[in-house]
Amino acid sequence: MRHPITLTLCAFTLLLTACEKSGEDQVAEAMKDINVVDETNLNDVMLTVGDPDEAVNYFTNAVTNNPERIDLQRGLAKSLIRANRVPDAITAWETVKKHPETSNEDTVELAGALIRASRWDDAAAQLNTIPPTYETFKRYRLEAMVADSRQQWEKADSFYETAAGLTTRPANVYNNWGYSKLTRGDYRGAERLFTDALRHDPSLFTAKNNLVLARGAQRNYTLPVVQMNQVERAQLLYTLALAAIKQRDVSTGKTLLADAIETHPRHFEEAVRALQAIENNAVN
Repeated sequence: MRHPITLTLCAFTLLLTACEKSGEDQVAEAMKDINVVDETNLNDVMLTVGDPDEAVNYFTNAVTNNPERIDLQRGLAKSLIRANRVPDAITAWETVKKHPETSNEDTVELAGALIRASRWDDAAAQLNTIPPTYETFKRYRLEAMVADSRQQWEKADSFYETAAGLTTRPANVYNNWGYSKLTRGDYRGAERLFTDALRHDPSLFTAKNNLVLARGAQRNYTLPVVQMNQVERAQLLYTLALAAIKQRDVSTGKTLLADAIETHPRHFEEAVRALQAIENNAVN
């Protein structure tokens, strides 16, 4: 009579143990998921707001411990770019390209790193391996830059236009496109594009400065009507002055330099030196 009771107790004990083990497994799985989320958040922080050198160290250690994970390899390559270690970044992106899970975006990133090293032909070779159906803002922006380097102006214009249409924030594209026009001597075209850049991002000082250069190249020595603070106004007057002096409109340049010095809320050393140099040359 006692055997069934013993068996029942044993069965209950085994069932309880199994339930406890199942519960432990569930907790372990949950903790694993939490750790993955925490790691993902940390990776994102390291790639955006973290110190670049700290990010390189973090991802170097992570790749050493998990050499098969492509997400960590990408993190290392991106952090090396942020740390301005371009040759190392190229090597890192080449490692990513060899991974079985590599993507077209990785090829684009490698091309971008090669452009940073002025390896234009190598960048073009990478971009040429990407199928034409893969259309992204970054891909076409790099295509435009490569075309610029080869003075293939029609292709550059086409790529810049496509890139601008693939982003909701095209200010930098228009600025780069405008600078391309500026180097070609198409000053009116450059002026229009810099204006477009500032329409999308009124705070982009590079576009303001380039706009002044485009106007100065046309001997238009008045500041454009754009959003600017007092320091920016002084800097733009200084740029306009240099443009005037370069075109031998020295008297206008001197006046603009004096305006820049007077406008700047603090001591404007560069403008003061430039004005003194002009006056000394006039005396000599």
